Amino acid sequence: MRIGFLMDPLENVRVFHDSTFALMLECQRRGLEVRELRQEWLYVADSKAHARMRTVEVQRQEGDHVRVAGEYDAPLSELDVLFLRKDPPVDVDYLRATQIVELGPGPLLINHPRGLRSANEKLFALRFPDLIPPTLVSREIPRLREFVEAHGGDGVVKPLDGCGGQGVLRVRKGDPNLSTLLELSTGGGRVPVMAQAYLPAVREGDKRIILLQGEPLGAVLRVPREGELRANFASGGTAAPASLTARDREICRRLAPALNEWGLWLAGIDVIGGKLTEVNVTSPTGLVEIDALTGDSLEARVVDFALERAGLRARAAAGM
Repeated sequence: MRIGFLMDPLENVRVFHDSTFALMLECQRRGLEVRELRQEWLYVADSKAHARMRTVEVQRQEGDHVRVAGEYDAPLSELDVLFLRKDPPVDVDYLRATQIVELGPGPLLINHPRGLRSANEKLFALRFPDLIPPTLVSREIPRLREFVEAHGGDGVVKPLDGCGGQGVLRVRKGDPNLSTLLELSTGGGRVPVMAQAYLPAVREGDKRIILLQGEPLGAVLRVPREGELRANFASGGTAAPASLTARDREICRRLAPALNEWGLWLAGIDVIGGKLTEVNVTSPTGLVEIDALTGDSLEARVVDFALERAGLRARAAAGM
């Protein structure tokens, strides 16, 4: 079987952290052919999606982690499964790519483009208002100031299309830089941002929970560095063991129907102090860290799911 990964350049991944790389290693371990694709390599011919692809061999060795075994143009229908793992921003190029990969007969897509287009990783959580902290989405600086002041004078502002903690700011009433920070984050009032009440529990950690088909596979606590607001691993957060609480399981149960309806099979949700803050569906991370803490292999369970679903899909198409 051929398994494709539509992703950012493979040469740039952090091999001891990256979840996409862990999935590639697991596919290779099983003797599956692993192919790398990039967003800019996609094209359409005869109304069918094609791409320039590289068959690759990977190893967890910094600076020498990829060997290209072949490079060629091919229709996406040559693949059995295609993992869509391009990091945000979810911009025009990203949305166009999700439209292209759906053209013509093709592989099983994880996650499904329909869901990726519909579920902004910041805005999706707003569908569950009782699960999230007080939240405002706006580009109006006076409105954002009022929100911060109304919620203890302490808040967090984040871009709607960022990842890895990029652009996340803590804003406080009385800070002489408050107006400047809001101007910077909104591009002078041109770009909407998300503001949330500051959750003191973030000092203890931001819990990342990995869901597969709506069911929690495992969790890791991302603990921010001393003096740092952001707990993301990309921002220097460290991994600590985390158990799933009754509240965590309730959040997962509530999210599952919507995730499954839109084909968002693999997701990573963020929970701080029992409050849902984000639902990550483009390229959720945390597999490697959870494996290291638990001795589990989450990537093996994800690949099991993909192969089983691809097999069922193939049998259905053959009328079996």
